[in-house]
Amino acid sequence: MFAGFMGWRSVQGSAADRRIPGVLRDVHGVNESIWSSLFREDHLAKEFAREDASILRVNGRIGIDDEIDLNQWQIVVHGPDGEEWGTHTLADIKALPRHEMTIEHKCIEGWAQVTNWGGARFSDFLNLYADRIDGAITDVGMETPDSKYYVSMDMATMRHRQTLLAYDMIDQPLDDAHGAPLRLATPLKYGIKQLKRIGVIQFRREPGRDYWGDRGYDDYVGL
Repeated sequence: MFAGFMGWRSVQGSAADRRIPGVLRDVHGVNESIWSSLFREDHLAKEFAREDASILRVNGRIGIDDEIDLNQWQIVVHGPDGEEWGTHTLADIKALPRHEMTIEHKCIEGWAQVTNWGGARFSDFLNLYADRIDGAITDVGMETPDSKYYVSMDMATMRHRQTLLAYDMIDQPLDDAHGAPLRLATPLKYGIKQLKRIGVIQFRREPGRDYWGDRGYDDYVGL
């Protein structure tokens, strides 16, 4: 017991790395290396029958509390040096091939729910910038329009066929509480990575800031 107590005191005494002891952040890094090594581009998460889907439980409103004019909403796209590459309206996203999936949405709090998403694959959106994306781009950062919520996503996950820019849930347009007019949806990450009301997308050469990663959570948060 004494050895365990002293070990814990040692952990607490180590230098902090984004709000947690550095040794715990190192453990997060080990977990990320393990899970990312198991990732396979051609492996698909389980999909369910459409009749199993229900409207997703509302959970988390950081970054979407403020009212916005959805008719004026747009995504601003930045390159790795902060330069603006383009802007897109919802009509631009809907012009891309539409796909849907009925998958299990998992929350890091421990609950899960089957729901149905419709939208454009991020890989199709990525093709709009094919002449600018090179092998050095390894991360996609996304923010809400007010910049209050933000995530860092690895490019492998973003290219996966089950990663959508979703604008429908069970054939109905997203409402404000679920991230209208456009959100990220993927069964490959916990819900805390699935940004609602996307306002900014930035292609980056290395991982960037992440809301919950900055508060002690694992950056990868993969399933």
